[in-house]
Amino acid sequence: MNIEHLKLFVRLATTHNISMAGQELGLSPAVSSAHINKLEEGLGVRLVHRTTRKVSLTEEGQAFLPHAEEVLASVEAARASVGAGSALPVGTLRVTAPASFGRMHLIPALKGFLARYPDLTVDFRFSDTIVDMVEGGFDIAIRDAELQDSTLIARKLAPDNRIICASPEYLEAHGEPKIPHELNDHQCVNLAGLTTWVFDSKDGPISVKTKGSFRTDNGDAMRDACTDGLGIAINSTWSVYKQLERGELVQILKDFPLVSDTAIWAVYPSSRLLAPKVRAFIDYFNDYYGSPPYWDTGVS
Repeated sequence: MNIEHLKLFVRLATTHNISMAGQELGLSPAVSSAHINKLEEGLGVRLVHRTTRKVSLTEEGQAFLPHAEEVLASVEAARASVGAGSALPVGTLRVTAPASFGRMHLIPALKGFLARYPDLTVDFRFSDTIVDMVEGGFDIAIRDAELQDSTLIARKLAPDNRIICASPEYLEAHGEPKIPHELNDHQCVNLAGLTTWVFDSKDGPISVKTKGSFRTDNGDAMRDACTDGLGIAINSTWSVYKQLERGELVQILKDFPLVSDTAIWAVYPSSRLLAPKVRAFIDYFNDYYGSPPYWDTGVS
């Protein structure tokens, strides 16, 4: 059984595209298709369903996949034991991430990441919708929401601390609330569907149904509206740390932290074989953000 054929098959199981899987291994579409045919002929079973748009694993292919992954993991372990193999990850790393976080905290780190791993090619896709990783052929998804898919593995990159902010202009015009219930007398800028804010206090959680004249489904728009004095808002510190540093926003209600258990996660498909490029990405960005992350160093 050819190891290169197994590598292609395992990659194909993620990308659902023979050409894409082959390209990441330096193979032409014709050679990639021939490799899969030879693997199927050797096993005497069909491993993939082929259509004009994509391929999917057959029942036999699904059963064969974990064994193929285990074989490859064993080969890599054997090579590593004698110091063989590439010391650096290679290939194409496909990452999907929220648009705002990606632009603010992935792109600035990219130059250093690629300098450390010069044989990697990175393909970033930024979207505020949660994409299907397997359908899209992604290696990693960056998410700041609770993990719903039990077939995925999540590694925490950084906390996603959220605070209550207002502009000095707004506070000068309307005063500063000292307790959560005083928010009832203020304009609040909300994300659609998140109008109830829950605070922690010594007497237990405090829920406040907030209201305001502006609501949006975009975090950047909420931050900018808050900065422009339209009202009080919940913001992630990674989104507003520069506005806080410049004094364009002020943190309020510090004695009443929000009840929240959010974080920035690196999510990847469950597999017995964690690709070196995935591990490299997670380790690099975890170190880059720091503990606490650099965007929280000036936030109380």
